[in-house]
Amino acid sequence: MPRAGIGLGSNLGDPAANVRAGIDALGEVGTVTASSRLYRTKPWGRTDQPDFCNAAAIVETELSPRDLLQRIKELERTLGRKESERWGPRAIDFDILFYDELQLNEPGLQIPHPRLRERAFALVPLAEIDERYAADAANLPAAERASVEANP
Repeated sequence: MPRAGIGLGSNLGDPAANVRAGIDALGEVGTVTASSRLYRTKPWGRTDQPDFCNAAAIVETELSPRDLLQRIKELERTLGRKESERWGPRAIDFDILFYDELQLNEPGLQIPHPRLRERAFALVPLAEIDERYAADAANLPAAERASVEANP
């Protein structure tokens, strides 16, 4: 069964509870086989907003990549996400980080995530649960790695 890596993030309401609820909700798209710890991270893109809580999960799913994207966007709405500005505050966000070894570049869907290897908030949690990404996480600039800390 295909494996997909999903990044999760939140910085509105109770971000840690939102991310935990997001991990639980991923059970609706497949079987969650691993999930990372929660991480406190600095905002990326637009920095004048609260810190985020981020995590990553691996899901075994029978959904195609496009269907998976559609379902996680539905889950975002169910969990309270409202449309907002790009990189702005959000109750929950799901991103497909990888889908098996697939490389895909379609309108609205790029796999692996095109900026995964630049973003410590996604890469560090993913490396915790998938050793294939450990070297990439270790090679991030020190300042980028320092922007991610495990939640106590």
